Amino acid sequence: MQNNAPIGIFDSGVGGTSIWREIHQLLPLEQTIYLADSKYAPYGEKTKDEIVELSIKNTEKLISLGAKVIIVACNTATTNAIKHLRANYTLPIIAIEPAIKPAALNTKTKAVGILATQGTLNSELFTQTSELYARDIDIIEVFGKGLVPEIEAGRQDGKEVERLLKLYLKPMLDKNIDYLVLGCSHYPYLIPKLKELLPKTVTIIDSGLAVARQTKAVLEHYNLSAISPQPAPIFYTNSDNLEPLRQIVNTDEKRYSIHYLDF
Repeated sequence: MQNNAPIGIFDSGVGGTSIWREIHQLLPLEQTIYLADSKYAPYGEKTKDEIVELSIKNTEKLISLGAKVIIVACNTATTNAIKHLRANYTLPIIAIEPAIKPAALNTKTKAVGILATQGTLNSELFTQTSELYARDIDIIEVFGKGLVPEIEAGRQDGKEVERLLKLYLKPMLDKNIDYLVLGCSHYPYLIPKLKELLPKTVTIIDSGLAVARQTKAVLEHYNLSAISPQPAPIFYTNSDNLEPLRQIVNTDEKRYSIHYLDF
């Protein structure tokens, strides 16, 4: 039965598990299949054509695994490939993008920081979103170079991450931001460290809960919601090292499995 088919989720690595957590919490009856494309991470430093090609590969793998909807849990893949995916596949495809709108609408200092990958910051969709919602706002865009590999290696609490974050936050704090938008699904795993480094006047925004709510709405719209408890979450990675994914999932949910899969 299609209602009991899994939700498919993909990201350029382990970061999209931050989106998976929100979905799993909001929709506990749904089975999920997560693809961590760690072999090709990070996407943010690849060309648009490469990002589209990788997104197609992941989408087709999830379809072959029986997904009823697909969540692109990667800002870079969304901003570069979502138009192509929606134009070429018939199942619902849900996207993630930096939450510029709520930050722009709520900022009091009229200054918002965006920490994202180069691929997201350079994309047409990101530019359009910024122009639409932040015309009168000072947007301080910073490319978080080096952060994704550290998170992929399980070092989000390390000294190198702290050094990089101090470097990247300085131009934002110099402009008196009161909102920091996390424009990469890996970056929510940096929130504990960010809270140590940022003044309490800065609000951190990521897109995880919004994506989960949109997923729920899409399932209801298409009458695809699961009608009974489904099998446990399954995580696949195409990296030979499963440990980073094991560490970052590290959930109280005992019924899940992590496997190597060549995709």
